[in-house]
Amino acid sequence: MRLKNAKELARMRASGRLVAECFDILQDSIRPGISLKALDRLVEEHIYKQGAETLYKGYRGRGREHPPFPGVICASVNHEICHGLPDERILHEGDVVGIDIGLRYKGFCGDACVTYPVGQVSPEAERLLAIGREALRRGIEVAQYNYHLNDIGRAIEGYADTQGVTVVHEWGGHEIGRALHGDLSVSHIRQPGTGPRLIPGMTFTIEPMINAGTHEWLMLPDGWTVITADGRLSVQFEHTIAITPNGPDILSRL
Repeated sequence: MRLKNAKELARMRASGRLVAECFDILQDSIRPGISLKALDRLVEEHIYKQGAETLYKGYRGRGREHPPFPGVICASVNHEICHGLPDERILHEGDVVGIDIGLRYKGFCGDACVTYPVGQVSPEAERLLAIGREALRRGIEVAQYNYHLNDIGRAIEGYADTQGVTVVHEWGGHEIGRALHGDLSVSHIRQPGTGPRLIPGMTFTIEPMINAGTHEWLMLPDGWTVITADGRLSVQFEHTIAITPNGPDILSRL
């Protein structure tokens, strides 16, 4: 991993702040009756207005044979774990929708995800949302200077186990900087060994995906949307962070 200096971290913080602004704009728009495509347009307009570029639209996950992603945001509804398409579907009362936003601003990337309730949701959904937020908080809490990378997954899955929910195994966080995805992968489950030591200048995402049922998943024929294998709810929360001598610095917040 290429460590970031103070100037680069300042630029990453500006990118992360712009991602957070997009979520601030979405906050009052996520309601019953709105389409995922309308949410996508709101974010796209703000990103371009600020002179930034989108990262997801047109992205090909596995080379040229893979279909390009059609939207600016990922919009994953209910049993969709991640990479849901922001299409013409309408949100309904009681849904949950995970919105993932990635952008590049002045040469550096920002990335975050928030799962929102749509209107009044069930007690199960409300509980899963709270667990997802807490899982992210616990993962960030152990991202401390001189701790180890695998402490993050151990904290997240350890907490999930106490709540009777599961963590998706195969989809994790990633190094981020000038490129959206660097070489470092961040697991959200227990791994053997300690992994690399965390040192100042490291920047990566933590983005646990928490399922109400099994951790197993299926890929839809669109080549992007990942769903729970049992059809139960899933939520995701994500921040971009930097390791500092004084603890983790959350770059993707206002």
